Amino acid sequence: MDLGIAGRTALVTGGDSGIGLATARLLLEEGVRVALTDLDEGALRAAAATLPGEVLLVAADLTRADDVERLRAQVLEGLGRVDVLVHAAGSTGSTGDFATIDDEGWRSTLDVDLLAAVRVVRAFIEDMKGRGWGRVVLIASEDALNAYPDDLPYVAAKAALLSLTKGLSKTYGRHGVLVNAVAPAFIETPMTDAMMDERAAAHGGTREDAIERFLREDRPGIALHRRGTVEEVASVIAFVVSERASFVNGSNYRVDAGSVGTI
Repeated sequence: MDLGIAGRTALVTGGDSGIGLATARLLLEEGVRVALTDLDEGALRAAAATLPGEVLLVAADLTRADDVERLRAQVLEGLGRVDVLVHAAGSTGSTGDFATIDDEGWRSTLDVDLLAAVRVVRAFIEDMKGRGWGRVVLIASEDALNAYPDDLPYVAAKAALLSLTKGLSKTYGRHGVLVNAVAPAFIETPMTDAMMDERAAAHGGTREDAIERFLREDRPGIALHRRGTVEEVASVIAFVVSERASFVNGSNYRVDAGSVGTI
C-alpha cells in the first residue's frame, strides 16, 4: 500500500530503540526523511547504523526547554521542516504503592511522560499549521485506560496525553494538522525487558518465566498471550501519519491485543 508520504520529513523522539526506532525504519522505507532524537548520542549512532538510510541525529533532553529549542534549530537546519512528529520518548517513572511515591517521583514522571510531549509539540506544530499540513502522533499506553495501581504517575501522565491529543486535534485539525495517539500494551522493548528482568530477579526463574507469569497474572486481557512487537506498533503509526488516514483526527489507536476491556 502506498502511504503517500514519500518526500515528507519526520522527527521521531525516543528514537534509539523500541517503538521509536522501528517507526523510523518503516518511515525510511516509505521514502520519508527522518530525524531521530534521544538522550544518548552514542546510543543514537548505534541505532542509526541499523537503519536502511541516512538519518539526522540530535541528542537532547526533552525535560529541558533549552534542549528542545536546540533540537528544533538543528532539525530545521538539517531537514528544512518537520511534517510528521512521532513522540515515542518516555519511561516508566516512579512506581510502587501510591502512599510511598513522593512529590519528586510524581514531578519527574510527569516531566518525562507528559511535559516532554508538550514541549516538543509546541516546538513544531505551529510551523505545520503555517504550511497547512502536518501529522502528530503521541505514544500513550493501555495504562491510560487500565489504571494499574503500582504505576499511578505513569497512568496519570498517559491519560493526560490522550486528553492532550484530543484538545490539539480540535485546535489544529482545521489547519490541516491531524493529531492522534497510539496506545500499545506490553510491547517487546528494552523498557519491558528491564521490567521482566526485575521480576525474574524478585521471583526467580528466567525472563521468559517472568513474561509468562506477568501475562497470566497481570495482563489476562491480552488475548494473544504474548508481548507485541515494535513492528506491530510502528505499522499502525505509519498508517496514522499517512495520506491513507487523512480523515483520522483526535483518535486513539490501541495496539493491545484486547488488553483494554472496553470497545
